[in-house]
Amino acid sequence: MTARRATHALGLVWLALVACHKPSASGSAAVADSLALADSALVRCRDQSGDAQVDCYDGALVPLVASQGVRTALGTLRVLAGRDARVRVDGHVYAHAIGMAAGRGADIRRAFTGCTEIFQSGCYHGVIQAYFERARAVDAAGVNALCGPYVADQWLRFQCVHGAGHGLTMFYDHDLPRALAGCDLLGAAWDRESCYGGAFMENIVNATTPHHAGHAMHPHASAAPFKALDPGDLQYPCSIVAQRYLTACYNMQTSVMLYFTHGDMAATARHCLDAPPGLQPVCFQGLGREVSAYSHQDHQEAIRMCGLARAQYQAWCHVGVVKNFIDLTARADDGIAYCRALTGSANRLKCYEAVGEEIATLHGDAQGREAACAEVAPAYRGACRYGARLTARREG
Repeated sequence: MTARRATHALGLVWLALVACHKPSASGSAAVADSLALADSALVRCRDQSGDAQVDCYDGALVPLVASQGVRTALGTLRVLAGRDARVRVDGHVYAHAIGMAAGRGADIRRAFTGCTEIFQSGCYHGVIQAYFERARAVDAAGVNALCGPYVADQWLRFQCVHGAGHGLTMFYDHDLPRALAGCDLLGAAWDRESCYGGAFMENIVNATTPHHAGHAMHPHASAAPFKALDPGDLQYPCSIVAQRYLTACYNMQTSVMLYFTHGDMAATARHCLDAPPGLQPVCFQGLGREVSAYSHQDHQEAIRMCGLARAQYQAWCHVGVVKNFIDLTARADDGIAYCRALTGSANRLKCYEAVGEEIATLHGDAQGREAACAEVAPAYRGACRYGARLTARREG
């Protein structure tokens, strides 16, 4: 596998093969428009390759935001992804571009609520990037106010603060330490951690596929450009950032490892063993996110790939897989189905606990969390309820 193809399969550009629980277009007319627009884009772009094809599809999708609306643009992307595997692989990044166009053309809050969760919520992230494109300065009041309206919806709040990590990295011309310091301005620890993840992701995207990444928008670059990656140190940049950033960094570091190992999952599992003490589980959870993409969400293939990790870390790999399965569609059922396919009580318990953690993000109310965990088999329901913060101790 080439470095470029390996990059496409990274956790940064997740595959989203199905739509989320919210409709991506409203009404039969919008669906018909998306079908026709996708057919037209396929005729123009399918036979092209590389950056020329990316430009072609961007040229077809982005103008739709102004002419047809963001939902039609996302619906067209969904149809294209079903008909061209290369679009499907890069769907998250195309959704970013749609979101950026929406954020440039409307009030940020209105644009944000116009997005949907398809393609790993890339539209939401793009809208927040557009906010930083227009910003003249970054301060604590501004970054905290940006995502304040979504405090009651944990799912949307994550998309906002994660997108802020992308936007801050772009704002500072991909100077990662300055972007992370921008995330530190957020008042809540959960917000800061989510923002760190977006910053590390943007750092990797820009270094490995700069054509897809956001570009510098303001004259805030440091005198010496920040070195994003180091082929001689597959623990970098985690090896040079402060302790408080390490969890977010190692959750993304497998993307770096896979890039330099050209998609070698077994070699990447070995590199995770070199993470600092206590961070190996985080690295293997990141590996599971990558497995989700590399396996194309095939359960048995994902299980086989996680089996390349040492036995003591395989459960953490499954955590990464199942969390990404749910993130793709915002449907807990997709994670429950994966947990059901696992063997071994330890793997299943950890998997269902991870499902519960995702349910806690999807449902702000205890009643919704209880209903979602009720779909889990009784033997493992306690693990789901524990992950969903419905109980202080894991039952079973």
